[in-house]
Amino acid sequence: MLKSIRKSGRLNEIILMAVLSLLCFSLSIFRFIYSDTKTFLFLNWNLFLAFIPWALSTLLIIRPSIQRSKILICLLLLIWLLFFPNAPYILTDLFHLRLKLSMPIWFDLVLILSFAWTGLLFGFFSLWDIEQILLKSMKKTTVRIISVMLLFMGSFGIYVGRYLRWNSWDIITEPFRLAYDIGDRLINPFEHPRTWGMTILMGTFLNILYWSFHLVRKRK
Repeated sequence: MLKSIRKSGRLNEIILMAVLSLLCFSLSIFRFIYSDTKTFLFLNWNLFLAFIPWALSTLLIIRPSIQRSKILICLLLLIWLLFFPNAPYILTDLFHLRLKLSMPIWFDLVLILSFAWTGLLFGFFSLWDIEQILLKSMKKTTVRIISVMLLFMGSFGIYVGRYLRWNSWDIITEPFRLAYDIGDRLINPFEHPRTWGMTILMGTFLNILYWSFHLVRKRK
């Protein structure tokens, strides 16, 4: 496995994400010990969910033999799509930022932003991987259009998770109720202005971040 990681040039990225994740975990544990409250411990679970799409795309990159099986790669990409919204979702945890007497608000701000940034990196790195895979069989322009659409789909997923309180695995446990909620918003968009308002604005924001990130990574 280590040999495959080094061959793929993924070692530095894995080390970076491990360090950032450990830093986030340490900050949350420090807060828990110092304040004797469990506030924001849930961020660790959210970060784990953000880690899943990155883990899947990384597996596809370091094990290119998997890409030879169309069925397997389609299955992994489907699972990736289900969990991808969890990566930028942590941005909305800023909603929980309140002036609490247990800790200074600046500490909680740094804590949430650390988790949010790490989650975004998980998402952006994984989307970058998906682009590299798609480029093997599609034109560059087509792949970029797909990336833009995926980011807007991710934004819609954030709304579904934040406001409708659905989770990625509910597609298995409660598929019909989930399909009804999503279908109702697709069929009757004008009855759900908040849904599409947030989806469009958050999707635009994610695209701004991602394509800026894209440019920075390619800048010489």
